Amino acid sequence: MLTVLVPKESAAGESRVAATPETVKKLIKAGFRVVIEAGAGAGAHFPDASYSEAGAEVLGDVASAWQEADVVFKVREPSLDEAGRLKSGSVLVGLLAPYKNLEMVRKLAERGVSSFALELVPRITRAQVVDALSSQASVGGYKAVLLAAMRLPKYFPLLMTAAGTVPPAKVVVMGAGVAGLQAIATARRLGATVEVSDIRAAVKEEVESLGAKFIPLPQLESGDGQGGYAKEMSEEFLRQQREIVARHIAQADVVITTALVPGRPAPRLVSREMVESMKPGSVIVDMASEQGGNCELSKADSDVTHHDVLILAPTNLATEQSHDASLLYAKNTFNLLMLAVKDGQVDAGTQDEILIGALLTHQGKVTHAPTAEKLGGG
Repeated sequence: MLTVLVPKESAAGESRVAATPETVKKLIKAGFRVVIEAGAGAGAHFPDASYSEAGAEVLGDVASAWQEADVVFKVREPSLDEAGRLKSGSVLVGLLAPYKNLEMVRKLAERGVSSFALELVPRITRAQVVDALSSQASVGGYKAVLLAAMRLPKYFPLLMTAAGTVPPAKVVVMGAGVAGLQAIATARRLGATVEVSDIRAAVKEEVESLGAKFIPLPQLESGDGQGGYAKEMSEEFLRQQREIVARHIAQADVVITTALVPGRPAPRLVSREMVESMKPGSVIVDMASEQGGNCELSKADSDVTHHDVLILAPTNLATEQSHDASLLYAKNTFNLLMLAVKDGQVDAGTQDEILIGALLTHQGKVTHAPTAEKLGGG
């Protein structure tokens, strides 16, 4: 019987967990033994007892379990120490951030671990059930708007009273990917008027279907990249985009930035001058701060006030909604593992296009070409 280990997350501030009692039951039904480190689900409000009731073994000391586990589910990338505990031939599934954790990737390859980085899952229809980037970005987009609404010193909705009328807040969302679309929908539900900037013209219909206005941008080049992602744009395009969007930002009460390009620093979309043009008391929530930020003045996981504009730059919004974020993420990890299960065994080398896209290391090699190139051939 193969063993799946779910350890407590070692990253500071991480409250999510990679399996829930619901997915534990499914794993056991599929023939796996499941070991949960005591307290692994506490931050997401899944007590140890709920895992025991689901059929998992809850252990206070999982040192030996790391050495024995055939599969390890994690939310965030393992530390070098954790990577060194994995046995040869085991399978690791998680958001491994290979672009910024090259030594960890090297260690996984040296240990002969087959690792699947969920951020590498191809953006195809069939892969939606394992697309952890999307499931977690949706949570983040929702939370970003709530943070802005809490910190903005005015109402989001139109308010009509005997004392007078309060106009709705004006929100500008930069980037209409999964996080951006959720931010748009949430801001609209709260009654704000919303304008949206995105380099991909293809998202215009989705934006308008949510009741927002799409800000037209220069048609110098297409921003549609492979797999539904945005691509990195030329400096001339970005310059013209900033000029157009600057006029809208100056009138905004809230700006939510979500623009990311996989494996690249976040594009700088909001300059110091734009911040200084905003109304006093305005709020910016920069969701790209973990990759350098879309706003020039953002400081990761810090609140910055500049020219009476509050700039929030949280790097892990999904963990602040840890319960539901974990429910979604656990289904992503379970579904990916099931794609690799053949006749009761895990075949990490299967030719399924989803697994091929997500496979980071296998049989002593770095299989993801861009990461292998950064490591000098893996």
